[in-house]
Amino acid sequence: MTWSTRQLAELAGTTVKTVRHYHEIGLLDDPERASNGYKHYEVTHLVRLLRIKRLVDLGVPLAQVALLGQGDDRTDQTLRAIDAELADRIGRLQQVRAELESILHHRAPTDLPPGFNEIATDLPDANRALILIYSQVFGPTAMAGHAEMLQYARRSSQDAEFIALPADTDEASRQQFAVRLAPHVKDLNDKYPWLMDPGAGSVRGSAFAESVIGEAMNELYNPAQLDVLRRVNEILHPAAESSPS
Repeated sequence: MTWSTRQLAELAGTTVKTVRHYHEIGLLDDPERASNGYKHYEVTHLVRLLRIKRLVDLGVPLAQVALLGQGDDRTDQTLRAIDAELADRIGRLQQVRAELESILHHRAPTDLPPGFNEIATDLPDANRALILIYSQVFGPTAMAGHAEMLQYARRSSQDAEFIALPADTDEASRQQFAVRLAPHVKDLNDKYPWLMDPGAGSVRGSAFAESVIGEAMNELYNPAQLDVLRRVNEILHPAAESSPS
């Protein structure tokens, strides 16, 4: 008994286009043709097509299908490589599902990296943008530290006041606020010493971290906020007095 291309494809659970593609790349031999020019496929073609389809369903690339025997070392190595790749892909998918569950549970924004969902609901745009930038600068350990620090910082009224500070705040008010903010910043520095050297946790080095973060802060914070941060730094780290000549 023989079959047409369409019948062969239906028997194998594939498409005519796929059968023709296997002919083109040399995976499936061309059958004999009848006097009318139509192809007549036999059982050997069906078996070969089913074997190809089985390997493809297992994830074997078409380029390797022709090289694989049945149960030899090359087959074992290929299947082990596919299994390892699938395990890695499944792990990533499980991680994504866990992140989706956390986002849905906390009704958090979708743009933040893992670990920030619990604190993301009321973060201002500038902080969220910084967190996104941090995720490209710092490794997982440093990012976890930033999440913990943000959670702790939110307990302070000064943190919320800083976020809401208008750009046109007058100089005297900036100085007064800097004086009130300095103990909060010192507390954060004492609790999280790495804040004094944020580049230490960078995956691309301190110089890169300082450059990127500095540029981001200049763009995301208004002039009054930047000035207050400068004043706080001067309060906590006053310049050493010049030695008498």
